[in-house]
Amino acid sequence: LQIKIIVSAFFSRSHVSENTSEWQKIYDSREPQSFPLPEQLNNTLTITTFVTDKLGKKFVEPPPFDLTKSYLDSNSTIPLIFVLSPGADPMSSLLKLANDKDGQGQGSIAAKMIQKGMEEGTWVCLQNCHLAVSWMPMLEKICEEFNSEKCHPVFRLWLTSYPSPKFPVTILQNGVKMTNEPPTCLRLNLLQSFLSDPISDPAFFSGCPEKELKLLFAVCFFHAVVQERRKFRPLGWNIPYGFNELDLRISIRQLHVPFEALSYLTGECNYGGRVTDDWDRRLLLAMLDDFYNPDIIENPHYTFSPSGNYYAPPKGAYEDYIEFIKSLPFSQHPEVFGLHENVDISKDLQQTKILFESLLLTQGGDTQRTSGGGDSALYEIADDILSKLPNDFDIEGCLSKYPVRYEESMNTVLVQEMERFNNLIQTIRITLINLKKAIKGLVIMDDELEALSGSLLVGKVPEKWAKRSYPSLKPLGSYILDFLERLKFFQDWYELGKPTVFWLSGFYFTQAFLTGAMQNYARKHRIPIDLLGYEFQDTADTAPEDGVYIHGLFLDGARWDRTKGILAEQYPKLLFDMMPTIWIKPTTKSDIKKSNAYVCPLYKTSERKGVLSTTGLSTNFVIALTLNTDKPAQHWIKRGVALLCQLDD
Repeated sequence: LQIKIIVSAFFSRSHVSENTSEWQKIYDSREPQSFPLPEQLNNTLTITTFVTDKLGKKFVEPPPFDLTKSYLDSNSTIPLIFVLSPGADPMSSLLKLANDKDGQGQGSIAAKMIQKGMEEGTWVCLQNCHLAVSWMPMLEKICEEFNSEKCHPVFRLWLTSYPSPKFPVTILQNGVKMTNEPPTCLRLNLLQSFLSDPISDPAFFSGCPEKELKLLFAVCFFHAVVQERRKFRPLGWNIPYGFNELDLRISIRQLHVPFEALSYLTGECNYGGRVTDDWDRRLLLAMLDDFYNPDIIENPHYTFSPSGNYYAPPKGAYEDYIEFIKSLPFSQHPEVFGLHENVDISKDLQQTKILFESLLLTQGGDTQRTSGGGDSALYEIADDILSKLPNDFDIEGCLSKYPVRYEESMNTVLVQEMERFNNLIQTIRITLINLKKAIKGLVIMDDELEALSGSLLVGKVPEKWAKRSYPSLKPLGSYILDFLERLKFFQDWYELGKPTVFWLSGFYFTQAFLTGAMQNYARKHRIPIDLLGYEFQDTADTAPEDGVYIHGLFLDGARWDRTKGILAEQYPKLLFDMMPTIWIKPTTKSDIKKSNAYVCPLYKTSERKGVLSTTGLSTNFVIALTLNTDKPAQHWIKRGVALLCQLDD
């Protein structure tokens, strides 16, 4: 507990100096009765409440961003650098300070504007320097030539950039560095929105009618929700978008437009313009429906969450809204985001994983092998993996036994899968054999083998393997076991014939298998494949006459009620549920029954995001399945429910 409190103090160190003696007492305390602890400190909310009660709110709330203090630390020859973070836009604060200090700047041609600013005493701001990699050496040269004789005393150079290895080190060393992290909870997020322009402008706020005030609070709450969902990673958003104050300000300025246009502008343009994933866009629009609807204006008891703890307050003065926001809970339950309580466990597991991966990165590559018999351990790992690797698949024998046939596309799928896995087997085998030789001193331990050895010692899949591999987030041990299971699946197919139920997760290129199943149906019934779609049933008896049976899928964000055959809420602390066997049946699109079922995306890994392919879909996405439900589809959309081909362990 002391470690957690001291870490909290470290991140709020601007307040530590004011309470040094108090912290010293806590740190020096050794007797339990002198510092009574609650019986259970098992979650963030309890720890936050405990620290608040003992030391005060300022030790759990981040200090406000004070740009004026940073400005006072600077002079005309020292650049001021904003280190950007997703969701935070410092430009509104800078423009406000510039207006107060009578500064100005920003130009289309950076070098000329800097020169003009130096001479005339104006301010210049260069945004997103990480995108101008080729111009960074020129910027470094310009900054090196700054001196008090050339620079007007009022001149200031402001720079904004995301962390980048290409940003000039000398500018970082000499400049005043600032970062403005987005607020860390709904209450602080709402408070920041109401303390910023244009809401804080008395003329703007007083000019809003009651209808617009309801929508004003709703859009601020919506802005806080979309930002806070990022901490839940894939269950929140497939891709962590950088929604910021600019999106909110534009949406606020549009509150006077007709209601239907307002939903379109906010959902599809202002916020939706950042969204590149179709499933994230569906989620964004589903959440916006909770905040932009007639009920929020007509129903005085309308709430933003099932618990009823969050709602738009009645019309009042600006100060009343500020006090209402300050009265909201510091930590919020996942239900306000539409998520299940299990999401907190998933979030904590992800944060722990990131923490330990970061710790591993701090270890030196040389010390790993030279301390504690690293070479012998490395040799044993390589030898163990090599002993378990089977021989390459017999491609010629497979082509002979399963020739290319018009009516059976699965033969081609099998041969292509074997070829892909052979490439991976050969990569693993060759690299491990070379590593064993290098350990013995028979070949040179080059950079590639060093990287391989470093990954093996910390239990990671080597990068060279990953480039030839199917997507996987498993650690090394689980990856090898999974890899061997996949090889066995295809070897059994080769020896025993086409299986009745296919292990969908075992395929290297899953889409080829699904296309093969549809191609078989199209050729059998002489229907153009463009006219076909899929129907899904959770049943399996004998081999289907049409389509395929699949198994091996996991449900994330919900569970499958096997009795009723519908989606249901997760059990506490059970994060994933194994899906029963599913019948994927190709059907003409005109015959597919329309229903209110939840359209559930299937991903290869729990990361969900991938590279945008030529089809416009993520490379991690496989197919969308329709799952029966007795709840509205929006409920599961906000839950972030998806199917996964494999887990991370």
